Amino acid sequence: MSAKRALVVDDSKSARVVLSRMLEKYGIAVDTADSAEAALDYLKRERPDVVFMDHLMPGMDGLQAVQIIKADPATATIPIMMYTSQEGELYVGQARALGAIGVLPKTVKPIDVTKVLYQLKLLPDRRDGVPSPLQPVGERGEQGFPSDEAEEPTLDPRTRGFVEAMLKSQSLELRRFMVATLDSHAQRLVAELKVPEPEPQPVPAAQPDAGEPVRPWGWIGALVVMLVALAVLGGLYRQSLDTAREVERARARLELESAALRFTLDQVRDAGSARPAAQPAAGPGPQIEVLQVPYGEAPLAPSRLEAVRNLVAGLERGGFRGAVAVETIAGAFCLSGGAEAGYALASPDQPAGECDYRGNPFDESLTGASRQPLAFANLAASVRQRTEGRIQLTLAQGLPEHVVAAYPPLERATAGAWNEAAAANNRLEISVLSR
Repeated sequence: MSAKRALVVDDSKSARVVLSRMLEKYGIAVDTADSAEAALDYLKRERPDVVFMDHLMPGMDGLQAVQIIKADPATATIPIMMYTSQEGELYVGQARALGAIGVLPKTVKPIDVTKVLYQLKLLPDRRDGVPSPLQPVGERGEQGFPSDEAEEPTLDPRTRGFVEAMLKSQSLELRRFMVATLDSHAQRLVAELKVPEPEPQPVPAAQPDAGEPVRPWGWIGALVVMLVALAVLGGLYRQSLDTAREVERARARLELESAALRFTLDQVRDAGSARPAAQPAAGPGPQIEVLQVPYGEAPLAPSRLEAVRNLVAGLERGGFRGAVAVETIAGAFCLSGGAEAGYALASPDQPAGECDYRGNPFDESLTGASRQPLAFANLAASVRQRTEGRIQLTLAQGLPEHVVAAYPPLERATAGAWNEAAAANNRLEISVLSR
């Protein structure tokens, strides 16, 4: 049987090395790519058995790469597992809706990798009788050989050896910790409970244990107190880690969104200050171009970003002076499914009032960095530099209530009619304001 092959896509070298080493322990050949573009070039030549895809990378992000891979019939059947620090039911549902089979966290454990490989059938099933590539090791370190007595295998030798080694190590550490802790507690309790005797009393030979009925209870009490304290400390530590992660994610989102808002306000302020004071308020209104955004696609996907680039290039050639405001507006779709299994457009004949969810989970999951991709930021900076500030390119998120197609009455509408209005409202508006 030819060796299985995996492709690990991540801009972090350390993350690629960690996952590659885990996979190679199972005899899986690993190729790596440091960007989504490099992964797409690789898939034009090779066909791996699985792709582990990071989410946040310079240039194209992981979800955009998943869409492109699944849209190509030549690569659509390759299973893709997201390998990212992103988490939460909403993100898992979004990834599955775009074609990924699941999400593997960056803080991955060997047992998680084992489960994924069995799920993808990249390892022989433990009940199919296929021998493991590793041989069990005997007491003196020699590799074991088949014995005369046939025994029915109950666990994959590779997994059993790994689990036994971990259990032995953890058991020794736990035993040392418990013995040291119990000895300390026992000495302290004995010292506190011991009552000084003014006169030594001989202990009758027939009752050797009558004078020490308290010691077993002291050990039991110390053990109970220690276990309760460890459980409370473990819970508090886990809670503090979760809180720290949430605070860090919230801080990062606020910084990105604040930077985007400051950039937009600066552009609007510059455009307002550059307008001559004597210019009359009356005049032709802004020119608006609308680009429809299909459900499940990023507003500034490559095709729509190219349309913005062509529009700005034409204005630049014509000597235009003013602002080009790009606004993303999300439609509220009638969806069926859930966060875990993913959302999909409801059946057209289904009543709109029976939708599992009305909204746009894909747009709601976009953060500041993914809503304003690096390519758009580079385009805005290059246009401002080339034109010496004559053309200002800005990006903002519009309100969902700003609709161009009214939604039908919910109690009488079907999901098909509702989603037609949502598709018209899910758009990218480009406003050209001259000065």
